[in-house]
Amino acid sequence: MKAAILGTTGYTGLVLLRLLTDHPDVEQILPVSSTQVGAPLIEVDPGVSDQTLTKVSGSNGKLMSIEDVVAMKPDVVFAALPHLKSAEVCAPFFGLCPVIDLSADFRIKDRTLFHHAYGQEPPRPDLLDKAVYGLSEWNHDAIAHADLIANPGCYPTASLLPILPLAAAGMIGPMVIINALSGVSGAGRSAKTDNLFCERSENMNAYKPGKSHRHQTEIQIQLDERSKGLDVLFTPHLIPIKQGEFITTVVELISDVDDSEIAAAFHAAYDHAPFVRIQTSGIPETRQVRNSNRCDIGWHREGRHLILFSVLDNLIKGASGQAVQNMNIRFGIDETAGLRRLGEF
Repeated sequence: MKAAILGTTGYTGLVLLRLLTDHPDVEQILPVSSTQVGAPLIEVDPGVSDQTLTKVSGSNGKLMSIEDVVAMKPDVVFAALPHLKSAEVCAPFFGLCPVIDLSADFRIKDRTLFHHAYGQEPPRPDLLDKAVYGLSEWNHDAIAHADLIANPGCYPTASLLPILPLAAAGMIGPMVIINALSGVSGAGRSAKTDNLFCERSENMNAYKPGKSHRHQTEIQIQLDERSKGLDVLFTPHLIPIKQGEFITTVVELISDVDDSEIAAAFHAAYDHAPFVRIQTSGIPETRQVRNSNRCDIGWHREGRHLILFSVLDNLIKGASGQAVQNMNIRFGIDETAGLRRLGEF
């Protein structure tokens, strides 16, 4: 299989490069950069291995242009590009091969809601109906037949995975309160004053609370598809770690739900999901999933209220890892191929 990465030099592009290097079904990687065409990959990313350089031999070990990659007819394209720019850059590949887009350009099908979240019209409204939302554990069958996969954001992935089994079973309502904590890499690799070491070290802050955050819209849409009448209150926080995400969600249970029904809902949803683990004791921590494609979920009951905990690596399961998982599903490959299930200790 021949896989192209658009936006290779960003954090998610660099992670994709590593994941695809270890993927047994990917024989060739085509690394693309619009700003550093012709630059030797080993100079741009000294962390790559000899195996990576072997897989990018078709590019002579250098970053390629879009035009070069179109001519090489890749089997799949990963677009690790900025929101509102990705659809434009991907244009030559639509209809040529499956595209897995890690931006938000195809995640929201309703044009009014897209405008609310991103301040402008979706860049390719004509393709919205063809895009499949790539939450792997919940849209597996649709992903398997899709030629345009809208990879979810890290916040929606970590938020939705613990809520959806309960929402789909009609166990909760009406308010869903999500407090999300993310590492600095979630803000991307471009230079920003707020992301400087001196700004982030020994410092934590909330930002864009409630409906002002664009991912609130994404989360709300996915919940509405499975359970009407839930209202999301989402608050993200930036914390001084490089990567990782910790979500605490509070929901109210309907009166006749007992603990065994809660456990049954989670097991029914995820017993056959290789990258979701239901933690039966203790509270999950970010380090236990770091550099893995796993999301760990725990829960604690306080009367009618259920406190949900979820952790994932925002660069892996929250971005590049889920993109590779979606590629595996789309091409009928073992879903776990090229992806780690073991976290760090």
